[in-house]
Amino acid sequence: MGLARVLLRVRDRKGSIIPLEANRAQQAFEQRRGRQNIVLKARQMGISTWIAGRFFLKTITQPGTLTVEVAHNREAAEQIFRIVHRFYELLPEGLRSGVLRASRVNARQIQFPELDSEYRVESAADGNAGRGMTIQNLHCSEIARWSGDAAETMASLGAALVPNGELVLESTPNGAYGYFYDRWQRTEETGMVRHFFPWWMEGAYAGPAVPEADWTLEESALAEMNRLLPEQIGFRRQLHNNFRQMAAQEYAESPEACFLASGNCVFDLDCIAKRAGQVHAPPEKRHNGQVWIWYPPQPGRTYVVGVDPAGGGTDGDYASIQVVEQRSGLQCAELRGHIAPPELAKRCAELAKEYNQALLAVERNNHGMAVLAYLNTIERYPAIYEQRGQAGWLTTAVSRPAMIAQLGVALTTWPEIFSSSRLLAECRTFVRQSDGRTGAAAGMHDDCVMAMALALQVRAEMAERPRVER
Repeated sequence: MGLARVLLRVRDRKGSIIPLEANRAQQAFEQRRGRQNIVLKARQMGISTWIAGRFFLKTITQPGTLTVEVAHNREAAEQIFRIVHRFYELLPEGLRSGVLRASRVNARQIQFPELDSEYRVESAADGNAGRGMTIQNLHCSEIARWSGDAAETMASLGAALVPNGELVLESTPNGAYGYFYDRWQRTEETGMVRHFFPWWMEGAYAGPAVPEADWTLEESALAEMNRLLPEQIGFRRQLHNNFRQMAAQEYAESPEACFLASGNCVFDLDCIAKRAGQVHAPPEKRHNGQVWIWYPPQPGRTYVVGVDPAGGGTDGDYASIQVVEQRSGLQCAELRGHIAPPELAKRCAELAKEYNQALLAVERNNHGMAVLAYLNTIERYPAIYEQRGQAGWLTTAVSRPAMIAQLGVALTTWPEIFSSSRLLAECRTFVRQSDGRTGAAAGMHDDCVMAMALALQVRAEMAERPRVER
């Protein structure tokens, strides 16, 4: 920390150039850091700047060092590099004209030929970050907001990091799903050092003092637990007035709350979390755990089977089947697995026959046409749902929002009809994308969600018209 204060300069919140002096969060990171670190933080805690400073010092003091920072987009990469470039430009002149003379200083790269060292800033949006490199220091910034498949990008970067290299994964929260959330949850088995920095560790976060007599019970408990001052309670009230539901995401107070409160989940997270805590393992499992059965068929009752097909490859989407009772919508059985169309058609027919010759509704988009063909020619199942005279259900830009909305209403109004932890986990990671479309978050799946949405939609439609069997 002493070398950072002597050599490195940063621009403070007022725009002044000052020495890089560790604040409370930065000191805490420095005291606990290991070789592999994961950092969950509130906004603007100075962690990215501190890590950039640490790695810059390692780059200019250890010959043969390649440091790579990966930001979530090009704009963020350029912002980080401005910080690093300032470190270099404000070094003592004797160093910059001597051993630290740079041969290349461009938009995202500084090379020190006499040391054979280099500092690079990349963007995760570029897709090829880290390829062909041998990295000693790797900082992945705002990884919860990386576009595309963060796990795939990290696999490439991790392969480039030398065995004794230093790694920092750092981000504000962005939902209880995805690569960053998964790594945070699995630190005990991965051995990464966890660092959590709530907003009150930043001294600049203060507002008008609120007398203790005016604190709510929640504020009193939070202040007692974390030794907050009246000015910090005032700042917290301002946060909630300005950011409302986003306050827990942007200004984290606990790992659990900030993950659950963040992201762009389409469905009600509180309802999902409450129901997820109530469901139990299914009484019966079949086909190596692909099929879960909660309620066997009852005489005299009718059922709907919704099917979301897939190609069957182990790297692609899952195929999913949902069996619901016609009258109540109760989830009775579920299939989820990497199953090709011929086998999926066989499983569909088996379940539909078992559930009193249920109405079988197969999404006919993509692989669904093959499943329907096998059902018609090989399985010869008679009760296939038809839409305007054509077998199967067609999901379109018009029908999809209605399907998702109906599932959302059911999750909120009748959560007790759902029994599958797999389904509820997919509901939690079913998000609204930046272009307005809905679907699984990057690296997640929504096959159980779509099969259930289809089953409920067809169930509602069947309640309005007589069932026609083929």
